Amino acid sequence: MRPLQRFEGDGLVLPGWVSAHSHAFQFGLRGHTQRAPTETGTFWSWRDAMFAAADALDPESIAAVSRRAFRALYRAGVRCVGEFHYVHHQPGGEPYAQRTLLADLVVDAALAEGLRVTLLRVAYARAGAGRGPEGAQRRFSDADVDDVLRDVEALRARWGDDPRVRVGVAPHSVRAVRAEWITAMHAYASAHAMPFHMHVAEVVGEVEECLAEYGRSPVELLADLGVLDARFVGVHGTNLAAHEARLLGQARAFVCACPTTERDLGDGLTDLAALRDAGVRLCVGIDSHVVTDPLEEMRALEAHERLRLRRRVTFAGAEGRTLAEQLLVEGSVHGAQACGWDASLAGTQTSWDADTVVDLGAEALAGVERSHALDALIFSGNLACVRSR
Repeated sequence: MRPLQRFEGDGLVLPGWVSAHSHAFQFGLRGHTQRAPTETGTFWSWRDAMFAAADALDPESIAAVSRRAFRALYRAGVRCVGEFHYVHHQPGGEPYAQRTLLADLVVDAALAEGLRVTLLRVAYARAGAGRGPEGAQRRFSDADVDDVLRDVEALRARWGDDPRVRVGVAPHSVRAVRAEWITAMHAYASAHAMPFHMHVAEVVGEVEECLAEYGRSPVELLADLGVLDARFVGVHGTNLAAHEARLLGQARAFVCACPTTERDLGDGLTDLAALRDAGVRLCVGIDSHVVTDPLEEMRALEAHERLRLRRRVTFAGAEGRTLAEQLLVEGSVHGAQACGWDASLAGTQTSWDADTVVDLGAEALAGVERSHALDALIFSGNLACVRSR
């Protein structure tokens, strides 16, 4: 098993950091959603602004904004991104002549900036139960799940021989696709040993809609559909009940927390203690790119719990790890596994071999003993500590 840290001269070499959940085009929203449209703002008012930005994209602009987002990730120490890609078609919903044009441009952008990338081809079909896609959602949506899977086949054919690329499948959420789409996509992912990601219980409205349509919460529904397994990555999980954490843990599933986005959107604080206790594997994602700081994502897995529980050092690392070592595993190894960079998906053993190198001479680490360097990096470090090249 690869060591979690090693020293080379004045550098601390760590497993490459991973953003397991990203929407690169949302990098272009920076600064445009921080003024309340009325007296207050909500996730839904932010989503309206995001839809407007998505509807204005063309191939040139999505390539350009993706380059900027991925360049920022690389310079911040990220070495792999799971791109949850759902802008597929032209405004109005007509597919491009090359149906995977925008996905291919996003992959090209990640590779050009030095990242490995898992392109998670998202399925979207509706605005909610009994409602067809509305507005910008038409750019995201397909009429049939077979259209989605044909695009996945095309992406696998184009990128399957590139060692820097993985392809995965991603029903957007229980709100955006019907149950039969989820089971069809899971069957395909299982047959081809591919990552399977979904937004899960991000906001209260999603849970309420699922209860109204199916009489079950999102995780209960997914368990009944048989799609919870060691390849399943539930993104956010901000509004889970304790028994849902146990369902995810029994499956050895992942939850990808996106703390800087979740707090920006006012989603709430995920009960990470319940997820850890249940055996769920955690990873992190930059998500909306409101902040590009993988250290902050890792640190917030503990800092947010301290605020929620009103105590310090809220858990002990697994397998004898320190707290900082556990957060590093979640910001690197688990993210790599969740994005399909390890066929075994077991324990902390991984084929992941990208490095992030930290400058021990950086001001934020000045005077820190090497035995505490990782602790100082995770809890006191900043991006100036990262060697980008």
